[in-house]
Amino acid sequence: MELQDYLRILQSRWKIIAITVVVAVGGALGMSLMTTPTYEASTRLFVSTSAGTSVNELYQGNLYSQQRVTSYTQLLTGETLAQRTIDELGLDETPAQLAAKVTANSAPNSVLVNVRITDTSPERARDIANALSDEFVVMVRELETPENGGAAAARVVVEQTADTPTSPVSPKTKRNLALGLAVGVLLGIALAVLRDRLDNTVKDRGTVEEIAGASTVGTIPFDKEREVNQAVDFGKGQSVSAESFRELRTNLQFLQVDNPPRVIIVTSALPNEGKSTTAVNLALALVESGKSVCLVEGDLRKPRVSKYLGLIGSVGLSNVLAGAAKIDDLLQETPAGLKVLASGPIPPNPSELLGSQAAREVLTKLREQFDYVIVDASPLLPVTDAVVLTALADGAVVVARYGATTRDQLTRAVENLRSVNAKILGTILTMTPARGKNAYEYRYYYESDTAAPNAAVTAPVTGVPAAAPKSDSSTADAAKSSESGTDSQETSSAAASSGKA
Repeated sequence: MELQDYLRILQSRWKIIAITVVVAVGGALGMSLMTTPTYEASTRLFVSTSAGTSVNELYQGNLYSQQRVTSYTQLLTGETLAQRTIDELGLDETPAQLAAKVTANSAPNSVLVNVRITDTSPERARDIANALSDEFVVMVRELETPENGGAAAARVVVEQTADTPTSPVSPKTKRNLALGLAVGVLLGIALAVLRDRLDNTVKDRGTVEEIAGASTVGTIPFDKEREVNQAVDFGKGQSVSAESFRELRTNLQFLQVDNPPRVIIVTSALPNEGKSTTAVNLALALVESGKSVCLVEGDLRKPRVSKYLGLIGSVGLSNVLAGAAKIDDLLQETPAGLKVLASGPIPPNPSELLGSQAAREVLTKLREQFDYVIVDASPLLPVTDAVVLTALADGAVVVARYGATTRDQLTRAVENLRSVNAKILGTILTMTPARGKNAYEYRYYYESDTAAPNAAVTAPVTGVPAAAPKSDSSTADAAKSSESGTDSQETSSAAASSGKA
């Protein structure tokens, strides 16, 4: 991995790092608050031997004292001295417990011994340090004095007594917080990298194109408004969502210039990947450019199109396929001029109906009547409905959701289409980040974005459909008259988009 890969991970997985840092720092703070404070009192002892009369004797005495210091540090931490201190102070501790509180050390070639006592009480730490040092002076005198009497070979003096400590030596809250922060950052980065390595979802055009073997004809950025109003109102200026679907519309028209696909299946690997929303808005975008479009609610299991557009879904495609009604009698029209064939009653055998000769005849008739037929089909992995429909159409566009659809799911979905030699027209990556490095931008600069919306899209997208199936000729003419202006405005961006695809 290169540095830019790590920077990308830090940018995209910053939440993991932040949470890890908060947990680590919180844990360090919690441990510091739950730890009982301990205090440290210290004394310093001076070790000496009997003075000589010559330089050589003084030197030998100094070496003797340094050698004694090593032994004395061990005696200071022993249980014998601890018992004498307990007896002196009347402590309610065992010698082993008190000895564990004592540390003694000295610098090399030094005759000074530093003694430290730790305790939860600052006053008790001071008293133990002073009493233990005094007892050690007596103990050394007893050990160094010959049995037959005479001067002791070495002696110890308390050079510095202990004072009452004012601040605890443990816990060191600031140090613990700093360590917690450092550990949290390092562990967070490690978890972010691991999570990225284990992430098997599709997140870029290249991966989707490689798996599908087809170009990416559109990327749809995440838009919170689509969670409430799935249909884009193309008459309200140049929104990010509107521009992304306009680019998708133009890229589809550039797929095959001489023989562009007209009956298009919109499907995905699994539900909740933006398939129905994409189908609805692609159809509306085509209507905006002046094309006559029929949107077919081909998902006969969990239909969504009629709900998104506010149409009647209880009559439609399943009635036609069952021979109970004619197409023209069931076509509904939105205020934007889009004709919709709803799903109708949910049948017990959707796959058989969609693969029947009646379905082929329906698509053939719609092809003759409209410039484009957009079919919102079922997901590919749970059922075979979309595969059956694609075999009857000009091809399918496969929708994959950014950060949700896995490579394996997309691969199996594409294989299902290829198993019947169905044509994959392209792929669409939905819900891409609106910001950040992985965002696909749709920003255009307009000096004055005050142009009135086209006559064909002045009405809101949703609404109750008109009862009559016939379209308003004046509305259609107005839409077609504005087609040249609309198409010319997007030609340059369309060519660039098709080049990317």
